[in-house]
Amino acid sequence: MATEVQNQNNVSVDEKSTYSQDELPDLLPVYYRRLFPYALYYRWLNYGGVTKSYFHNREFSFTLKDDIYIRYQSFADQQEMEKEIQKRCPYKIDIGAVFTHKPKDHKTVKATAFQAQEKELVFDIDMTDYDEVRTCCQGADICNKCWPLMTIAIKVMDTALRDDFGFEHLLWVYSGRRGVHCWIADESARKLSQAARTAVAEYLSLVKGGENQTKKVNLPQQLHPSIERAQGIVEEYFKQYALINQGLLGSKEERDKLLSLVPDEKLKEILDEELSKPDKRTPEQKWERFKNWVTSELNRGHAAKCKHLVTEVMFQYCYPRLDVNVSTGVNHLLKSPFCIHPKTGRVCVPIDPNNADDFDPMIVPDISQLCREIDEYDRTHSATNDENQPPNKKRLSDYKKTSMRLSVEVFERFVTNLEKTWKGKLLEQSDQKMEL
Repeated sequence: MATEVQNQNNVSVDEKSTYSQDELPDLLPVYYRRLFPYALYYRWLNYGGVTKSYFHNREFSFTLKDDIYIRYQSFADQQEMEKEIQKRCPYKIDIGAVFTHKPKDHKTVKATAFQAQEKELVFDIDMTDYDEVRTCCQGADICNKCWPLMTIAIKVMDTALRDDFGFEHLLWVYSGRRGVHCWIADESARKLSQAARTAVAEYLSLVKGGENQTKKVNLPQQLHPSIERAQGIVEEYFKQYALINQGLLGSKEERDKLLSLVPDEKLKEILDEELSKPDKRTPEQKWERFKNWVTSELNRGHAAKCKHLVTEVMFQYCYPRLDVNVSTGVNHLLKSPFCIHPKTGRVCVPIDPNNADDFDPMIVPDISQLCREIDEYDRTHSATNDENQPPNKKRLSDYKKTSMRLSVEVFERFVTNLEKTWKGKLLEQSDQKMEL
């Protein structure tokens, strides 16, 4: 499996990068002038112009140098957006809701009249929420030993959102440092109320409870098919992630963490004695023994509270941990795709969920690398390139000269598939006008 190869090197994102944050003021103008995919970005957020004011009424926020934060930015069209971004060179761009009025005019509108109407349904999965089940890293640090948690999250959620809710247009994006975001662009998702968004997020949330709650997964006696499906995905990764990468059952401390999740005291004593025996069994062999003991006690009619204990343990270590507040609010802003993360310099690139196993955050390009790649390409193809001329058969789009090319192609596939849905609506609107 691809993740097993990736996990051989415990190298953090920041360790591999040569990027320096001091370079950002010089590099951002180049990035926003030559690499940011404005045309595709506008095609996405304009949604075909089916609703004429949709893009005009969309909120953007900019975080500028020295943490200057500007909300309620809005633009008439791609050209105005492009001009303003290149003028301000934001360190971060956030995308907000579509409002009743243009956000830039919000001060001229009564507060009661200025309301968020629609926004993509979004999810934010942050590695810091897994700190209690990570031994390799803590906080903002990530490495190839813990990144499989994000792979699992993408696979579990992408499947559930498509199969259980019927959503089709999902854009997965690397956050640039320690997590992933999901944008669901289906019209039905954009129109969801706050209550409906909350219901979807709660449906997907199985890991619950704060720092003071030890056992955070408690499954019902009868498992929903979606839980059984997620169990199959998690099981595929559990041994590699939890037993090998994180050393579950490899030390007394980690063994005690596992035993703290056993709700039946008698079974806990049996397992403690069994797992504490000084022998040469591998963590994988100890895990098999753990499962066998649990099954044996259940078959004897004991430990009724532990019917799904094995699955609950796997989910506690590997199931997606959602920031529900990000998903529920229509007015909640989320970092835009293709931003540059100021701490790492890395691009917030789209991820193909069908190839989630192959995505490696350690090789996501940073802004200094991209600028070097453009320079190198232009040096070797100087006769056919002039950055001041528009792309044509002779001049390649600048992103195609860089390692960002494949990420832009993932984004283009997402936008192209979306366009198929609104072309039908535009034809329908045209037919209605003709009838009138």
